[in-house]
Amino acid sequence: MNAGMDELYREVILDHHRSPRGREPLPGPADARAEGKNPSCGDELTLELACAGGAITDAHVECRGCAIATASSSILAELVAGRTPEQARALAEAFRTAMHSPDGALADELDPGDLEVLTGVRKFPARVKCALLPWITLLSALDAEGEGKPAAPASTEA
Repeated sequence: MNAGMDELYREVILDHHRSPRGREPLPGPADARAEGKNPSCGDELTLELACAGGAITDAHVECRGCAIATASSSILAELVAGRTPEQARALAEAFRTAMHSPDGALADELDPGDLEVLTGVRKFPARVKCALLPWITLLSALDAEGEGKPAAPASTEA
């Protein structure tokens, strides 16, 4: 990553850490819910999704963790609203793949927004799990919602 990308990475992380999106409670009951933990860093989060008409209409994320986990949670809350569960799953899977690939590239057709900048955390291997935690938790929530049962706790250690 060049110096310009490093600066953009820092600005995006700080913005989402200082003003996290998705903090507001959902206006009604959650249609999908999951909890996630990153034992290596101590990050914990609760994710709730509201769905209607085949789309995720809103996300509430309560994150207790480091700046990377908080920023990633905030980016998730922004990006999943308006997507179908399948689109949200595709974005989460693509992000997980990008975080473990040499180039960290996310396909433009996924419209990854700030998530693309967050792939810069790959330079800090100890922080990859922090960035992935919200997205792993999203997958757990989507799995449970699709099966109509409570989500199993998500963990970066699995």
